[in-house]
Amino acid sequence: MYKGGVRLGSEARACQPSSSEGLTAQRAILGAMAKRRSIYACSECGAQQPRWLGRCPDCGAWDSLVEEPLGGKTSDGTLGGVGPGLSGEPTPLSEIKPDASPRIQTGEPELDRVLGGGLVPGSVSLLGGEPGVGKSTLALQVCGRLAESGRPVLYVTGEESAEQIRLRADRLGKVPGGLQVMSETQVERILAQWDALGPDFVLIDSIQTMRCERVESAAGSVAQVRESAALLSAKAKAQGAAVVLVGHVTKEGSLAGPRVLEHLVDVVLGFEGDRDHAFRLLRASKNRFGSTQEVGVFTMGASGLAPVGNPSELFLSERSSGSPGSCIVPVLEGTRPMLVEVQALIASSTYGVPRRTCMGIEDGRAALLLAVLDRRSDVDLLSRDVYVNVAGGVRIGETAADLALCLAIASSRLDLPIPSDAAACGEVGLGGEVRRVARLDLRVAEAARLGFRRVLVPPIAGDRPPSSHECEHVPIKNVSEAVAWLRTSTPSHANENRR
Repeated sequence: MYKGGVRLGSEARACQPSSSEGLTAQRAILGAMAKRRSIYACSECGAQQPRWLGRCPDCGAWDSLVEEPLGGKTSDGTLGGVGPGLSGEPTPLSEIKPDASPRIQTGEPELDRVLGGGLVPGSVSLLGGEPGVGKSTLALQVCGRLAESGRPVLYVTGEESAEQIRLRADRLGKVPGGLQVMSETQVERILAQWDALGPDFVLIDSIQTMRCERVESAAGSVAQVRESAALLSAKAKAQGAAVVLVGHVTKEGSLAGPRVLEHLVDVVLGFEGDRDHAFRLLRASKNRFGSTQEVGVFTMGASGLAPVGNPSELFLSERSSGSPGSCIVPVLEGTRPMLVEVQALIASSTYGVPRRTCMGIEDGRAALLLAVLDRRSDVDLLSRDVYVNVAGGVRIGETAADLALCLAIASSRLDLPIPSDAAACGEVGLGGEVRRVARLDLRVAEAARLGFRRVLVPPIAGDRPPSSHECEHVPIKNVSEAVAWLRTSTPSHANENRR
């Protein structure tokens, strides 16, 4: 059917206006048909596109655009403007009192260290980690500690039932009576209970299971995760409650969901650990209220997670002294020095191309040090398989472990054990020179506290005479000098065994 030169569809012909009421009904149907459309959002940066593209034009990620239905307008006024309870009037920065909202101590000293002193009221933190690493266990322990201190706490679980939470609490020990547990996935119902209880701390486990009515897609989609996190964040800012969102991770190890989720929150925490080891590491990749260099160390046991006040003793508890290919290095995690063991194994290559396998150290950094050691010293590594490992599953990201790795490789290749009372710390350049590292005094003091009598250091630091509580500084100028020191410091019985 044609009208005015335009062909009308079947739905439009069925609603031909015979009066003013029919014209109004037709406009309503056509308006609803126009609203039922979709947009494509990028799961990496959150940018929206009107149609699907193979590559996001904003961030350049491939195959990251996900279709999501375009919902209607918001009705609560918390997004796109000033949320309830917030003031849109400007205030001079000098008149704002920084101590108006003191930090909330979680009762977990390692977590407080990473957060910068505790939770900030009105903040939103995102806790991510691999399945089984202990995210829910840590969350329940924090909720229990806060509930025991008299603070109102709301624990929202979307993956488990309330009975399962009680079973975990029985395993952890004392069951806090003031902890409110809610098994719910709809954000609007959670916000209603939030208003009724008025908690100081809210935990959402997990954000990927939350959904809100204004979005038509399924729970866990890009739109649902983004909208749910925005609603919870706006509520936290309005009520002044600290919120922790537990998040899933992908197979690559990054947080699941859109990248805009990390921009919405104030703190991003990563819980790392190996199932073969008992300890867990907690790091902050984003922290608006403190440093991102601190690390928290926990041990997983039958009664939950226990803080580790002295990580160095934990990492060195199973060290085998007197074996070639092992060297101790004091690394610095924020303001905390830790002693870890770097191991190397040199074996004959059975294939044409020698293998290079690294665990705990970046592959590129290890390959660079192997080339420097082969070129700047008399240690032959050209046709040898090299295996590098950091004991305990620790990951070293700083260059202060370069000298220790070179010594461990040379020790394994020459079959000369490094003295058990010696440690090494220094950066190695392409010319083979040993360069200074930051906060060497803290590293040496930690080594001295654990009984190490000498530390191989860069030559500039070695010129300074050690104090009474520190161990001996052994200045090393280059890797060739380090190899020569290894040969001269080998015990006599080791040389006899080699003969």
